[in-house]
Amino acid sequence: MKRLVSTAMALVLAAGFAAGAHADDKKKLYFVVNVPSDFWKAAEAGVKKAQGELPNYDLALKYPEQGAAAIQQRLMDDLIAGGAAGIMVSAVDPKTESDYLNKVGGQIVLFTTDSDAPKTSRVVYIGSSNVLAGEQAAEIMLKAMPDGGKCMGYVGLLGADNAKERIQGVKDKIKGSKIELVDVRGDDGDQTRAKRNVEDTLTAHPEINCMVGFYSYNTPQIYAALKDAGKLGQIKIIGFDGDPVTLGGVKEGSIAGTVVQQPFEWAYQGMKDMAKYIEGDKSWVPENKLMIVPTKIIDQGNVDAYNTEQANYLK
Repeated sequence: MKRLVSTAMALVLAAGFAAGAHADDKKKLYFVVNVPSDFWKAAEAGVKKAQGELPNYDLALKYPEQGAAAIQQRLMDDLIAGGAAGIMVSAVDPKTESDYLNKVGGQIVLFTTDSDAPKTSRVVYIGSSNVLAGEQAAEIMLKAMPDGGKCMGYVGLLGADNAKERIQGVKDKIKGSKIELVDVRGDDGDQTRAKRNVEDTLTAHPEINCMVGFYSYNTPQIYAALKDAGKLGQIKIIGFDGDPVTLGGVKEGSIAGTVVQQPFEWAYQGMKDMAKYIEGDKSWVPENKLMIVPTKIIDQGNVDAYNTEQANYLK
């Protein structure tokens, strides 16, 4: 009897060890964002959907404590030390991080998203064309202000490629029109500072009659500052991304429109493609290593349909 019990216990322990070993064998893939923001909730949903289709992998989205390159790099170093097989990253400042990203790409599979780093060893970029997105924002501006206007822009990271490319797209499209982008103010991912930048503009630049939020949280901060000042509806607001406050403003007409990206698709497709790449399938990688996910303009005419679509993603 004792022998039977011992044998049974040995089998149970062996099964437990095997299960543990199997769990440890799962490759870890991460989606690392640039700044803490509600914008990335859709990407979290994309990672979650991909996890359901990739049972042999452990997937997770990771936020740095704040939008600083050094902090993001420490996070990635920790993930690599913990056994990461691949990372898809929205780098804080790709141009100044080339050496670091090359080091990462030499250790694990590296994808970029949101803001590309083409001069690194990254396998592929999956995300928006930020220049085209900027041009779409300019289309909203031109439609909202046919007689022209003076605009102030607001963004998190002035040095980031995604910011510079969106700004350039706006400038290219409004060139020759009566609309002027007077300046762009940065906030380094600090939302309190983002609102203060708007408040400072109202005091120092009374001629401004248009404000553009280039990052997802900038438009809600513009909305809040103008509402507090009693100027909502007096200054045209153009946004980026689909923050609930932004979409609510579009629906009520206080925000002219917003250019939305598809972070759900970035994350969902990115995680699945990374698994393919790790398993040896590289046939899907484009020759130019760019997989552009289209952006689109949301205004009063299509905001309800967009809200329904996003709600279905986040279920």
